[in-house]
Amino acid sequence: MKLLVTGGAGYVGSVCAARLAESGHEVVVLDDLSTGHADAVPDGVRLVEADINDVIGDVLAEGYDGVLHFAAKSLVGESQQEPAKYWHGNVGTALALLDAMVEHGTPRLVFSSTAATYGEPDAVPIAETAPTRPTNTYGATKLAIDHAITGYARSHGISAVSLRYFNVAGAYGRFGERHTTETHLIPIVLQVAQGKRDQVAVYGDDYPTEDGTCVRDYIHVVDLADAHLKALDHAEAGEHRIYNLGNGLGFSVRQVIDACREVTGHPIPAEVSPRRSGDPAVLVASAERARTELGWKPERVELTGIVRDAWEFTRSQEAR
Repeated sequence: MKLLVTGGAGYVGSVCAARLAESGHEVVVLDDLSTGHADAVPDGVRLVEADINDVIGDVLAEGYDGVLHFAAKSLVGESQQEPAKYWHGNVGTALALLDAMVEHGTPRLVFSSTAATYGEPDAVPIAETAPTRPTNTYGATKLAIDHAITGYARSHGISAVSLRYFNVAGAYGRFGERHTTETHLIPIVLQVAQGKRDQVAVYGDDYPTEDGTCVRDYIHVVDLADAHLKALDHAEAGEHRIYNLGNGLGFSVRQVIDACREVTGHPIPAEVSPRRSGDPAVLVASAERARTELGWKPERVELTGIVRDAWEFTRSQEAR
């Protein structure tokens, strides 16, 4: 298939573009490089460097079998401070994409959604049937896009799948996580091992969990990318299906720090700080629907393996 990957110069998008190309698909990346990196685009994959809103019609006019839409603003804190940036940047851009898909007859869409659409869950593991009550603007914009996709799929026969995932981590060779503003736990902990931070903050150690720290569901970025490939194959015309992705296990903040210590050999000092408002004790996904309907299951579930891949990528960036 000929596939367009929006945001394909970013972390998850670049890994997905690489796996698609390796699977024999013709891949084109569309990215404005505001947060992505040109050198993250896989070899042999064409990069269109532009704002989606400016060129999406012209790009899709070339004829595509599908779009994988990763491009988005994704900082939770910033979304609360600058909501317009997120409503226009996420929802407005997604609507422009959907309109262009309808105009040019692009039949398939796989959308990179988020577990932030659920907000604070009533129960864990979180299933797709859980209430959607996002607690921040970022999650609200992703949920709004999901609603829009449902309407477009029904009205225009688009085959659509949304994948809601939790904490993505790890790396795939030269494709890994490098954000200007880093908010994810594993890269932050590894920055201590690099000497870029003195210590890592543990926000609360009195949660009702085994070691008192928050528990989160971590999924390896390659497992995540492979789920996108399966979603392409299982999308049905006129339907919008939603799947949660995760390893279903969950690891605590302390377990993550300990795994980073083991992998890096660095002591990684940690200091307990007050809880952050709105941090649930446990967020773990139920990926049973993805297992049953997509035939997907995570293969890289060991925390030390996830951290080791992230660390190898981090060290490779230091050597450049």
